[in-house]
Amino acid sequence: MITHPIPPVYDKNSRILILGSFPSVKSREEGFFYGHPQNRFWKVTSAVFGDELPKSVPEKKAFLLRNRIALWDVIGSCDIEGSSDSSIRNVIANDLSILLEEADIRQIYVNGRTAFKYYQKYSEAKTGRPAVCLPSTSPANAAWSIDRLTEAWSCIKNG
Repeated sequence: MITHPIPPVYDKNSRILILGSFPSVKSREEGFFYGHPQNRFWKVTSAVFGDELPKSVPEKKAFLLRNRIALWDVIGSCDIEGSSDSSIRNVIANDLSILLEEADIRQIYVNGRTAFKYYQKYSEAKTGRPAVCLPSTSPANAAWSIDRLTEAWSCIKNG
């Protein structure tokens, strides 16, 4: 069983919540979300907001807060082999209520179908709020180009 090592990023001004499934090995090593250099999350979200591409963890946190984005994952702990979403077992979901009580979240988005599946299974009934499923920024989702992802993700700007 691996416990999620990264705290959520948000403040009282956060308006949108983006949830992944569970951090990759690289993200867990780096201690921050979307740490794998091939994951396109930071490229896509910075393009959507017309903002500079953040590189360091402090730059990434500042980018999120500046753009009123809260970021976390659906899963709080699970059994997982490497970074493979398909290997996830024995899920315990994160408690999203604290974040939702402290921030004025107007829309919840999930990064990919795996996060969507686990959000629907473990979180939606508790939050009482549906999530919008966006295409995954993972390099495993090779069918989606950066331009196509950016277009699909542009809805978060109006969150």
